[in-house]
Amino acid sequence: MIGAMCAQIVLAEDDEKQAELVRRYLERERHTVVVVTDGRAAIDEVRRLMPDLLVLDIMLPKVDGLDVCRILRAESEIPVLMLTARSTEDDLLLGLDLGADDYVTKPYSPRELMARVRTLLRRTRAETTPADPRLHVGTLVVDPVRHEVSSDGTPIDCTPGEFRLLEVMAAHPDRVFTRGQLLEHLHGFDRYITTRAIDVHVMNVRKKIETEPRKPTRLVTVYGVGYKLTAGREKQAGAS
Repeated sequence: MIGAMCAQIVLAEDDEKQAELVRRYLERERHTVVVVTDGRAAIDEVRRLMPDLLVLDIMLPKVDGLDVCRILRAESEIPVLMLTARSTEDDLLLGLDLGADDYVTKPYSPRELMARVRTLLRRTRAETTPADPRLHVGTLVVDPVRHEVSSDGTPIDCTPGEFRLLEVMAAHPDRVFTRGQLLEHLHGFDRYITTRAIDVHVMNVRKKIETEPRKPTRLVTVYGVGYKLTAGREKQAGAS
């Protein structure tokens, strides 16, 4: 979701070092990034996640970036920012003709790339009506309009209280909520809501979204404070 929320971005780049550099810059701006290293995987991930932006290298194995752009553009209006080492006018025009929204030629500075990303996301937000209401935290998606939750593309059944908990926390990824703050947000969803009920909701939600509920990496405890919802890329220090 674009706006105050971070965007979800698929980065298709087969150069490992370049992909890691770009991922770090994107995450520094609070975007959620999924990295793929070939064109086939890029198509699959975009179809699965429906992200806010695809950053697409032209020179990809299996399916090159131009074909990826052509295939996806026939299916959706996802914004595409192409990365290309091809600087001839014909190559650049071909990418734009296939539906790319913008391009950056290699070598480029990460700051230039981030500026292009910001511009493209702002433009997309202005052109998108109504705005996508979904909340993304990594591969966890909370849809407040449809009252749906999915994790890694798999639908999850939630009670009203569990859904409200995820909705509140997904609207503010990485923000630490005290039990008292969550209690205020859930008032009215649970008839007998207490701080103990918050802990029970957290335990039940972990069973549904965590690979190892006893060692959570998404809905984590911040000792002495409360809980926070993260993208779950790696286990947070001091959290369980």
